[in-house]
Amino acid sequence: MSVDTAELLDYDEVIAEFDPVMGMEVHVELSTATKMFCPCANNFGAEPNTQVCPVCLGLPGSLPVLNQAAVESAIRIGLALNCDIAPWGRFARKNYFYPDQPKNYQISQYDEPIAVNGYLDVPLEDGSTWRIEIERAHMEEDTGKLTHLGSDTGRIAGATTSLADFNRAGVPLIEIVTKPIEGAGERAPEIARAYVTALRDLLRGLGVSDVRMDQGSMRCDSNVSLKPKGTTEFGTRTETKNVNSLKSVEVAVRYEMRRQAAVLRAGGTVTQETRHFHEDGHTTAGRSKETAQDYRYFPEPDLEPVAPSAELVEQLRATIPELPWLSRKRVQQEWGISDEVMRDLVNNGAIDLVAATVAEGASSEAARAWWGNFLVQKANEQQVDLEALPITPAQVAAVVKLVDDGKLSNKLARQVIEGVLAGEGEPEQVMNDRGLVVVRDDSLIQAAIDEALAASPDIAEKIRGGKVQAAGAIVGAVMKATKGQADAARVRELVLAACS
Repeated sequence: MSVDTAELLDYDEVIAEFDPVMGMEVHVELSTATKMFCPCANNFGAEPNTQVCPVCLGLPGSLPVLNQAAVESAIRIGLALNCDIAPWGRFARKNYFYPDQPKNYQISQYDEPIAVNGYLDVPLEDGSTWRIEIERAHMEEDTGKLTHLGSDTGRIAGATTSLADFNRAGVPLIEIVTKPIEGAGERAPEIARAYVTALRDLLRGLGVSDVRMDQGSMRCDSNVSLKPKGTTEFGTRTETKNVNSLKSVEVAVRYEMRRQAAVLRAGGTVTQETRHFHEDGHTTAGRSKETAQDYRYFPEPDLEPVAPSAELVEQLRATIPELPWLSRKRVQQEWGISDEVMRDLVNNGAIDLVAATVAEGASSEAARAWWGNFLVQKANEQQVDLEALPITPAQVAAVVKLVDDGKLSNKLARQVIEGVLAGEGEPEQVMNDRGLVVVRDDSLIQAAIDEALAASPDIAEKIRGGKVQAAGAIVGAVMKATKGQADAARVRELVLAACS
């Protein structure tokens, strides 16, 4: 018996009858310059099949050479996850056939991973933490990518044509596997999302990956099983593959709990299988789940064992930064901002950009205002992440300085930033080329005021009669005449003086 979208048990009933057990497997592509075992470039978005060579294509006679930077990144990840780093280990061949795997095997680590027995204390929204124990973090190479054409879902079922792009084949990959996560109860979906969120933040902080889930550089497989209340034996698990957003991790876990509970209550048996997640919030059956024996692992004969020295491990340990959420808490206190403001900055991906702008000399208030408001709007308009905008923290800090020095108003500063985003150069160059410097010459401003007052004698009379709020219309006319380059506060002063 199977249950997909039609039959789901109410979530409260699931929690009343069953205890969920989870296991998270997260695959992270490393942002090294080259691939894991060959000198091909490791860049996302290149033309299909342009970043390939005989090694990553698995051509006869080609031999792999291990990427040292990838090994060091793997060790740093292991250390950040409080793992033991193995002093010696081998790669293995994981044998399976699939069109995106050109060698018909994947070079991976099997029984001798680089990092084992760690943990991550994950912050939850209520301020508490949940310790997730890490089974292992091991190195391997990524597969290529298939694009299926002709199907409604973009999957192979119903497709008329499949295209293979091997640019991703051989990209350095770290797989991080948790130990079974028990005792989460009704909070299981929340904890799953919080773990992947914390892991993403940690890896980004290490600088080992861009962790772009939308581009596949971080992918999550969520394993879920249920056991009846009061029992200790784990139920049969399913593995939802390649969940590609934080929200989807939470949704996938919740859905599988409800689906499996409906199967078990009806007297059915949960099938051990991989499942596909659909963006409307449900999963469907994929294929039966392989075991290690199915992959026929054996030691990779073309690579020497990995044996990092204790000295190297300690050198790399010294590079591990402060945990991102602890750093954010410290920064929040330094900036004196509320939890809500901090949450908005984090959700918009602005916190590191604001911190970097402050480091370049801007005030935290100004940096937050630009990154958290105007530049967020620009990113949304262009449908890109904030950090993908073609402007740096140093350039934003330079704009802030021009405002602080009185050379730009906030309105003119927005035009300068738009010029920088358009590729017109550095902020001061854009300001000069566009003629955006604030007008400080009172004689020029006074001439514009006189002209505006002469054009609106009724408004001038109201101001002279004591209705100072009417001065806004004259100020607006002057600002328009000066193309926004006059200081509005100074214009108002001169308008009131002229009508006194």
